[in-house]
Amino acid sequence: MPPTPPTRKPQSLQGLMQRVRECNYGLHDLHSLVPLVVGGKMVGRMRPEFAAHLRRFPDVFQSAEGTLAVHSRYSNQDDRSRAVAEVLETLCSEGVITGWRDELYPVTTSYYDEPCMLVERAAAEYLGVFGARGRSNGPVAGYVKHDDGSMSMWLGKRSSQKLHWAGKLDHIAAGGLPHGISPTENMVKECHEEAHIPEELARRASPVGVVTYENVSEVGYALDVLFCYDLPLPSDFSPEPLDGEVEEFQLMPVDQVVEILSSGTKFKTNCSLVIIDFLIRHGVIMPEQPGYLELVSSIRSGHFR
Repeated sequence: MPPTPPTRKPQSLQGLMQRVRECNYGLHDLHSLVPLVVGGKMVGRMRPEFAAHLRRFPDVFQSAEGTLAVHSRYSNQDDRSRAVAEVLETLCSEGVITGWRDELYPVTTSYYDEPCMLVERAAAEYLGVFGARGRSNGPVAGYVKHDDGSMSMWLGKRSSQKLHWAGKLDHIAAGGLPHGISPTENMVKECHEEAHIPEELARRASPVGVVTYENVSEVGYALDVLFCYDLPLPSDFSPEPLDGEVEEFQLMPVDQVVEILSSGTKFKTNCSLVIIDFLIRHGVIMPEQPGYLELVSSIRSGHFR
């Protein structure tokens, strides 16, 4: 049976396009960023102000032709990671880097390459590194198909104590993708930690692709790739907050999800892209709606591999 379209549908998709624009911004500043080079390859882009902080450590970072490179004396992953970590810890102690997580992310030119070094998660956006922040999330769209053919989504309300996007609506589960764990295994882990979803149920989730976005903030550059999963849930299952990341969960009809998403910023910013992708794939957003093609093409921005 084909998916049932929502009973209430925006005449235009401009509200959803605005959510996409809120993830992709500041790209007019790309030309001013300082390339970060490791082993002769560009692995990131930095704000000039942050690059200036790194130049204070010439034993670790070398300037050359408008770029900043990790010193060639550090020729392997372990040595680079240790040397760079000392610099980043110093900058954190000075208040230059905030939100330290004690979680290592890989730095690569491609998701499938061996990391050239590992860096603290909080420093990833400052360094503008592709592999670290760039492949850092595995959001899960948990949904319920009702007997009448309609559909609802499970949404979490983020804790008011969260450093970022406190109190915003979010996926049923999502999380950073640290070094040494696959997207699927990380998805299963996050389902348990955030929503108390049993492993056997979480493994019913299907990988359904990626959404991407690119921006330049006051902190630095981000090219983010979010690995997406669909998780059909039984009608008698209810997720439960477990690790304090989420205050509560609510089951919301998809037509209401579309209305809230279109009309304001109640959702965590990048969560909007994942939900838009879900709504497109499940036929909730229809090709007949003005702006459909623009919306479909807009949720995968930037170059990634």
